[in-house]
Amino acid sequence: MTTMDTITEEIAHFIGLFHTNVEDARLRDSYQDFSLDTPEQFIPTSAVIRSNFEAPFDLLGFDPGVVYRAPASFTPIWHPHFVGRFDHPPIPTMEIKTYHGRHEMPQYEYPFYASGKSFTWEIQPPGSVANFIVQVASLSDNDSFGVGGHGLTFDPTPVDNGELLQTAKDVLADAPIGDLEMPKSSDDLIQIIETVASQLEALAAESDGPTEAFFHQSTTIEGIYVNGVLVDEAPKLEDHHSFSEDEDEADDAAAAGDEADAEDDAQPSNVHVYADGSVEVEASVELIGGNNTVVNDAVLKNIWTGATVTAVVGNHFEINAVIQVNVIQNTDAITSAISGWTNDGAPDEIFNIATFQRVDPLEGGNAPANAGGGYPASWAVTEIHGDLLIANWLEQYIFMSDNDIGILSSSGGTTRVIAGDNTSVNQVSIYELSQAYDLILIGGNLYDANIIHQTNILFDNDVVGAVTGFGTTGEGTISSGGNLLWNQAHIYNIGGADRFSTLPSAYLDAANDFAAGGRDISQGILTDPAFAGTGGLRVLYISGDLLNIQYISQTNIVGDSDQIALALNALNPHADATWSISTGGNALVNNAAIADLDSLGVTYVGGEQYSQETLFQSGLISSSPEWAAHDPDALVNEAVAFLDDSMLEADPTELGFGVPVDPDGQYQDDGLQHVLG
Repeated sequence: MTTMDTITEEIAHFIGLFHTNVEDARLRDSYQDFSLDTPEQFIPTSAVIRSNFEAPFDLLGFDPGVVYRAPASFTPIWHPHFVGRFDHPPIPTMEIKTYHGRHEMPQYEYPFYASGKSFTWEIQPPGSVANFIVQVASLSDNDSFGVGGHGLTFDPTPVDNGELLQTAKDVLADAPIGDLEMPKSSDDLIQIIETVASQLEALAAESDGPTEAFFHQSTTIEGIYVNGVLVDEAPKLEDHHSFSEDEDEADDAAAAGDEADAEDDAQPSNVHVYADGSVEVEASVELIGGNNTVVNDAVLKNIWTGATVTAVVGNHFEINAVIQVNVIQNTDAITSAISGWTNDGAPDEIFNIATFQRVDPLEGGNAPANAGGGYPASWAVTEIHGDLLIANWLEQYIFMSDNDIGILSSSGGTTRVIAGDNTSVNQVSIYELSQAYDLILIGGNLYDANIIHQTNILFDNDVVGAVTGFGTTGEGTISSGGNLLWNQAHIYNIGGADRFSTLPSAYLDAANDFAAGGRDISQGILTDPAFAGTGGLRVLYISGDLLNIQYISQTNIVGDSDQIALALNALNPHADATWSISTGGNALVNNAAIADLDSLGVTYVGGEQYSQETLFQSGLISSSPEWAAHDPDALVNEAVAFLDDSMLEADPTELGFGVPVDPDGQYQDDGLQHVLG
């Protein structure tokens, strides 16, 4: 049989509908002559439609026409340590069995079942869940430009990012927990959790403790820490950085009800409109060489499974850790020729913010009410044969290079160069919700880990030098700082810190019975006060280990080292021009939050119970003495050369001749930014 494509199928449906309508019209024409009592031979032939039905085509069914092609894999080349780290461990397969207890159910709980009748009660087991996500963003915006009719070329040695990448490699390698390799199996996950705990214990055992950092380790940590200080309220990012400054200013103006002032503010300050309609544009030069924004954002909510009672035959191993490191190198060399300019002096801001929060479902108003009292008389058991894995492994990396080279002078009009103002964002949001049980019985061990590792590294070493003879009489402003490095982490645990007790013998006997194939629940378990008011027990039995790990690693690496030369216009100096130079203002932001369900009640442990919570916060300001020791004017003049003198002889007002500038300065090499002059 011949197949039919979707377009032909639609046409066939249309034609079929058309024929149906035609037949209906014919029947209406013949209706007056039609009678049930009329012999068939006297019925007008126009009322009888005879046709041969054929269906030569086999319809393909609905096809939305959406073509999907998996994207090509991307391996970052800018950091060799990141290569080959994208394989994730296989999600373990498991054998799932369900067993049912046949008992008389309390009539008040299940009125449908009369007393004395048996029933089959089925519950579903949770499956393993594993997410291994790597997000990498890499941007190179190394601009070269020349504007303003200076008649010069500026060709310094480009800034090498080798030192930046080497610093990043050293910082990641020297972190308290190192740069963790993505696990390949459940055994690797267990080894990672135990290794991290050992590394953090070793750091706490050092006699002098970590230098230039805040380190706090305890069985439990509660509260908000900002740069090593316990505070009542965490700072807000919007108070230190705006992602849409223009919109915020417009909103403020509208809220004040001063629309006229808002329009004036929107008008450039160097444009004057007079009463006679004439317009005068003051000479101005503006450079935005920084203002780059990079953001890693991850929110992970793991509410996959939990129980009122969790019974672990083996060991219970729990760690919560936040590692935050900020590194900045901002050594600028600024010419003395602009010492009369206004320097905003905006400082660099460094924030490490960590919140440890825990809620106990059994405390206060969180405790569940016991409905009607009494204890369960029935149970249903579902089994996972092997390990139950709940793993979320997130790695986010951003690398940005914005090392600009430019020479500026005033053209007598408005000149605005945007060589920065880049934005790069990685974002992940995961919400996992499965099933809760009354009892989770684990034949092996329970491993629970929440780890957030955040790193920001910024190199903002700028050179702003002046060509010989440069000078201004107009207003000038320069800003080479005002960078923001922001790490914020929040670990929220559901489960009381003091919920642990020794495993009662009844639970141990039940675990041994389950391991041998039995499914009996003794009165010692059914009469546990935690089950009071429960009509029937929902039991999840895991013969192996329960592995619960939530790991977020966020790294921002930005190089924004600009080399700017200031010159005068070759034909008309325009010394009274207004200048504005900005080479800083970068924002590196890491934000991560983990909400993890540990327990809805009590936890019994048959082996050892280990709990560790650790906070490490470090803010390092690196220096580059060799950079600061250079004379910016000397560096600039060594890299400046005159263009052909014949270019200066042309009449600048003659049609076809413009201001002599570096030809390469007429466009941006990256094709993403622009120059207006």
